Amino acid sequence: MSPDLSRRNALKLLAANMAALVAGCGKPPEHILPYVHMPERLTPGVPLQFATTLPLGGYGRGVLCSSVEGRPIKVSGNPLHPASLGATDVFAEADVLGLYDPDRSQACRQDGGLCAWEEVEAALRPRLDAIRGGAGFRLLTGPISSPTLLRLIEELRRKSSNFRWHIHDPLEDSAARQGSVLAFGKPLFFLPRLGEVEVLATLDADPLGPGPAQIFHARGFSQRRRMRAGEMRMSRVYALQSAPTLTGANADHVVTLSPGDVGAAAVALARALGAPLPEPKLTAALQRKIAAIGRELAAHPGHALVLAGPSQPPDIHALTHWINKKLAAPIACFNPSSDAATLAELAADLAAGKVDTLLVCGCNPAYDAPGDSPIRDAIRKARFSLHHGLYFDETASLCGWHVPESHPLEAWGDLRSVEGTASFTQPLIEPLYDTRTLGALLAWFTGEANAKDYDLVRATWSAEKGADFEAFWRKGLHDGVVAGSAPVAIDPGEPALPKIEPPPPDSGFALRVRPDPNLYDGSFANNAWLQECPKPLTKEVWGNSIGISPADADRVGVTNGDRLRLSTGDRAIVAPARIDSGCAEGVLSLDLGHGRAQAGHIGTGIGANAYALRSTEALWSIAGVEARKEDGGPGFLSTQKQFEIDGDRENIFPSETLDRFTDLSAGQADPPSLYPEHDYARADARWAMVIDSAACIGCNACVVACQVENNVPVVGPEEIARNRDMHWLRIDAYELGGPDGRVGFQPVPCMHCEKAPCEPVCPVEASVHDSEGLNVQVYNRCIGTRFCQANCPYKVRRFNFFGYADGQDFSDLGAQIMHARFNPDVTVRARGVMEKCTYCVQRISGARREAEKQQRPLREGDVTTACQDACPTRAIHFCDLADRNSAVSRLRQEPRHFALLGQLGTKPRTTYLADVRNPNPEMEGGGK
Repeated sequence: MSPDLSRRNALKLLAANMAALVAGCGKPPEHILPYVHMPERLTPGVPLQFATTLPLGGYGRGVLCSSVEGRPIKVSGNPLHPASLGATDVFAEADVLGLYDPDRSQACRQDGGLCAWEEVEAALRPRLDAIRGGAGFRLLTGPISSPTLLRLIEELRRKSSNFRWHIHDPLEDSAARQGSVLAFGKPLFFLPRLGEVEVLATLDADPLGPGPAQIFHARGFSQRRRMRAGEMRMSRVYALQSAPTLTGANADHVVTLSPGDVGAAAVALARALGAPLPEPKLTAALQRKIAAIGRELAAHPGHALVLAGPSQPPDIHALTHWINKKLAAPIACFNPSSDAATLAELAADLAAGKVDTLLVCGCNPAYDAPGDSPIRDAIRKARFSLHHGLYFDETASLCGWHVPESHPLEAWGDLRSVEGTASFTQPLIEPLYDTRTLGALLAWFTGEANAKDYDLVRATWSAEKGADFEAFWRKGLHDGVVAGSAPVAIDPGEPALPKIEPPPPDSGFALRVRPDPNLYDGSFANNAWLQECPKPLTKEVWGNSIGISPADADRVGVTNGDRLRLSTGDRAIVAPARIDSGCAEGVLSLDLGHGRAQAGHIGTGIGANAYALRSTEALWSIAGVEARKEDGGPGFLSTQKQFEIDGDRENIFPSETLDRFTDLSAGQADPPSLYPEHDYARADARWAMVIDSAACIGCNACVVACQVENNVPVVGPEEIARNRDMHWLRIDAYELGGPDGRVGFQPVPCMHCEKAPCEPVCPVEASVHDSEGLNVQVYNRCIGTRFCQANCPYKVRRFNFFGYADGQDFSDLGAQIMHARFNPDVTVRARGVMEKCTYCVQRISGARREAEKQQRPLREGDVTTACQDACPTRAIHFCDLADRNSAVSRLRQEPRHFALLGQLGTKPRTTYLADVRNPNPEMEGGGK
């Protein structure tokens, strides 16, 4: 019998439930009043917004969270926060689902069985005495930027003579840290300022990829890639890479190289800037390309930048520091925020018996440590081990005790962003379960057994702000930013020119691993919104696959979907193959974050665990991997099929070079149409949207934001396999052809056609026009004929085959607690109706009511759609077309403006600006 089902634990659970029932039936301890007089600022059904901060990779992203009667429902970016600037990413948008996840840990555990916090305290007290007596005390956490947590850790160091803090970050760029030591003699943190860059060259780097700096980098990138009529200046981006990246998809030139050639290209760039290094062995064609890149970098001092990715060795990172110093590159340098020891050092201490008490907090090394790490066995050697986390995960099952962690939306705290600005986290809701924060747990070990998180954070900042603290505190909570808290960048000095080690000889395949764009390091594996969000480059959902070049696929004998076994030493994984022309020959690519054994009902057993193939010395590029085809396998799931567009692609995704974009015709002539004209002369507004294809980087923030705002259901992998995707907004990816392998991204919501083909075929007039031009779907009329879906040329309508939110939910999404996630302003649709984008009509209605209360007309900016709010590059514009001075009206006059499939005469209100790239005339394609 498992511990959870034992008689002892069953009786404990019964007693806890009885206590909860008694407490629920009795009077609350606080004095309460009925709603005779409405509490200040609280109106039923009207959301309030609070500034807070959400963590990712140890750093904070400033957000505004909407709460309806104490129930958080939607996250938006904080426009006052310098690292988010009003935008979000997929992880911030999906955090609301994580808050209500029924798989979250809800109670303390001992050896897997349920227990009370008082039992944990009783077990900890003897350990506390031992710690004060000099026994080995080890704390293992993920990366930490919180000033309060750093203060508490420093107190632990002072109070325990044998205390050591270790950090485990599965996505750490250890090569960058070692490269900094080679160049400057010490580890430093570097933050590129892409908003100041005119020429960017990446060496297997992906600054636009997932991570805590994605929003910051995307905004800076877009500032240099936005052009209008009369503004002909645009940055130029070169991506030298061995496997596809999101940055490469948005680059002007992609040069696909073998792993060794990427480093050789870095040496060639350094030589072009005067570095006395031996000439690397490159083909003549590649030498010409690198020479052209080097000339352009040198021609833009102060505005040119070279970035190396984590798969590059330390000497190449050191070399990029030398290059950037020569270029006076716009890159800020900071001292690291901590001097913690490594996971490998902890494993050694555990093996040597030096650890009496081990706390593992906010990380999961049993899942995401390198495959050759001994930490999994070593954890069991601690005399006392306690795990603190949001889930009872793989690492929790190895520890003797487990304490559930509070969600960031339930707790007080503070965090710093990637550029150093501090901000507060404040709870939007009382903790749903009996959880503890890391701050409260650390305070217990410092002697503050009953410390409140609120008091801990205030204590950190009150010492610094003195008499003006209350005013500072209120302003910091209101703005979500601690003004002036970012550290000043330092001058690292002159970098040393490193000695370049020759790359190891090729043997077998080189495997490139990378963070998953949806699951990150695997900590979001149990989030259904993210599992079902199509990945930007592959449109893959519910799993990961192995990217392989067409030539290598022929050599191994695999086609799309065939099972491929990868092995290195005695470790192996199996995943479906996906033929990808962006992979160099001899290179395989695979996303991390999948293959969880204890993620929860949603994420367990989905995909393959790429961490198993990593080694301590080879985290991002694993050499000597053997690939072999295996029998069977279901393949992989994708929401976009690959096919070639025959005929005129210009009506679907026009793309031009910078020097020719003014040749694009402004607007399009309306072809003859049998549809009736609509009269909008007396309409209060004519809502329209313009999406800049050149600014969209394909990050998917808009897709998840639309899903959260509009209660769009998750259907699960079985339904996706039947092509029953329910997203109201998709991002189509177009391979633009040519040797560069560039990709164009096109967000596609409902077009809200003025002459909508879906309307005349509906037998019950469920699809109709309103007076302002919105193509409205009346759910209680719809009888599910699907005629409108068949008649829509844009394929943006979704049929609700099942009651995805009414008893037929996927997995545990129908749990009672999950109902709290719904936006009350949007209908939760029943089975058998058509669904589609509404331009967030609920927001239009709310803004109109607010304007009427203030006795004024609607102004530009009063209404923003969820997708528009989320976009980090501000590619989406939405406002009143009747206002000739509005942004949409102006953009519709741009030379790049076009209507998707405009030749059909549907007159869509959603239109686009054509994609524009800025290639170097000296570069003849991007291949070798």
